[in-house]
Amino acid sequence: MLYRRFGRTELKMPVFSCGGMRYQYKWQDVPQWQIPRDNQENLEATIRRAVELGINHIETARGYGSSEMQLGKILPTFEREQLIVQTKVSPKANVKEFQRDFEKSLKNLRLDYVDLLAIHGINNAELLNDSIRPGGCLEFVRKLQAQGKVKFIGFSTHGATDIIIQTINTNQFDYVNLHWYYINQTNWAAIEAATRLDLGVFIISPSNKGGMLYEPPQKLVELCKPLSPMVFNDLFCLSDSQVHTLSLGAAKPQDFDEHLKTLDLLDNASEILPPILARLEEQAIAVLGEDWVKTWHINLPTYEKTPGYVNIPVILWLRNLALAYDMLDYAKMRYNLLGNGDHWFPGTQADKIRQLDLQECLSRSPHAEKIPRFLVEAHQMLAGEARQRLSQS
Repeated sequence: MLYRRFGRTELKMPVFSCGGMRYQYKWQDVPQWQIPRDNQENLEATIRRAVELGINHIETARGYGSSEMQLGKILPTFEREQLIVQTKVSPKANVKEFQRDFEKSLKNLRLDYVDLLAIHGINNAELLNDSIRPGGCLEFVRKLQAQGKVKFIGFSTHGATDIIIQTINTNQFDYVNLHWYYINQTNWAAIEAATRLDLGVFIISPSNKGGMLYEPPQKLVELCKPLSPMVFNDLFCLSDSQVHTLSLGAAKPQDFDEHLKTLDLLDNASEILPPILARLEEQAIAVLGEDWVKTWHINLPTYEKTPGYVNIPVILWLRNLALAYDMLDYAKMRYNLLGNGDHWFPGTQADKIRQLDLQECLSRSPHAEKIPRFLVEAHQMLAGEARQRLSQS
């Protein structure tokens, strides 16, 4: 395993982390006796395999249902100093609710402390305020830190880049969990902000949110050769030293195997990546046109400033992926979360686009005339059964 300094925490962080949202039994809390034996055995085998490989950062959350409780059966069997354990607790306007959630997390994990505690889902200004206001969640976490129950404090986010940067610039956090990978590089400015303030940088779900790369479309497989799409994406992310660790949402012990191929390639990333990156861009240009590929995102309105709260940037991005790389299943999955995922997936679909006047909100876009038609096309291509976040399903 390779390790990187995790920002100001000074932790020796493995470049791969063992995320805890894929191997648990349920997305809801259930009694211990309801956990099937084979599920628990698989989870424990996955953790043992991770630690055996040097992946000693085990990451979970209060919102991951039975994950914490099931980890509580295996984590105490290791020497405590051998592990870096992270859990995450969602911010609350009522800090007592946040306190109850944290206490439940620690009890479930059967640990005296966690190395990393993230305020989970600072996705908008309201949740940021709940976190950092006087008497808010962060103030309570500082007390936990003084009591030795938390070593380092971070935050996770699905929010817009400006909210992430605003949160980083409070300089109140030691690390950030955020999305950034080949198909979605919009948060690079946030990674740069984190680097300036020496925060650890943890990339959320690069193989799932980064394109459902466990089941890639054949076109993407061909474009990424000689690497698999998963290894290409890992190498893309880790080729920049400002990225410290990628969360691997392992569902079974064997799920680490493909990722491990990345480690021997890192020293040669500057030779391996350019031909693949060039092919991917050429394919997008061939399908979508060079002008669109290079300028589609310019001056698009946020969903808050769009009639009907239509999330135009996300919808056009998903259309691009579906058309250029045949990533239709991924695009459908993400599109059908719009309007159903609360602040985690904000904005709405394009189902009523013909009834909305987009002229003003698109007035600064170089593609204002095309976009309404593209939004209609995207809805026809991607609409399906409404999806919910995994934790709601």
